Amino acid sequence: MFTKNTCLVHHCRNIALSTFDEDGNLTEEKSYCLDHIPDPGKAKDDIYKYIATHDKIIGLTACGLIFTDIDLTNKKFFGCNFYHCTFMNIHSENVLLKMCIFDFAVFNDCNFIKNKTTFSSFSGCTFTHTLFTSSDMVQNNFNGIQAVQSSFDNSDLFNSRFINATLIDTSFRNCNIKKTLFYESKRTNVSFKMSNLKEAEFFKEGSELATGIEQEIDFGNTENENSGEEE
Repeated sequence: MFTKNTCLVHHCRNIALSTFDEDGNLTEEKSYCLDHIPDPGKAKDDIYKYIATHDKIIGLTACGLIFTDIDLTNKKFFGCNFYHCTFMNIHSENVLLKMCIFDFAVFNDCNFIKNKTTFSSFSGCTFTHTLFTSSDMVQNNFNGIQAVQSSFDNSDLFNSRFINATLIDTSFRNCNIKKTLFYESKRTNVSFKMSNLKEAEFFKEGSELATGIEQEIDFGNTENENSGEEE
């Protein structure tokens, strides 16, 4: 797992960036966050270089960095922290993410096709024109995300959470959403066609919606519900 050191500036509670030794290897030395590090340009370059030159990346902390036009194809990330990062125009396949943090990150025009992601958190993230298609994304946290014109099509989302998510023009076609939670999510033009819709959980047990009083309003007519297509 990543070393969650806070910034060396006494009053700052931000998470410090990873440090490297003379040979370019990760260390556990205390450091500064992106706002206070003495040479932010070098700190960014060190992290970019480390990712570019390693296929297996363990315990990297890169909070607040911007990643643009890089290829992460076939790379493996374990216990890395990308809190508040920005990802733009990232087009990669077969990325493996395990126990990584992306909370409040921004993804714009990104493709993560056929990725394998488990036990990771994307809480509060913003996804715009982003594809996670044909992926295994089991037991992940998407609580509070905003997804616009994005797609999880043909993916396994078993036991993941989209609580309080805002989903607009976003597709979950042909997905495994068994035990996936969508409590209090806001959905506009969202498709679940060919997904196992009835095995997901949209309403908390015992709520008025869960009893079926207003369920028809949310899912449309019986024909659409059976096909998995949300109105």
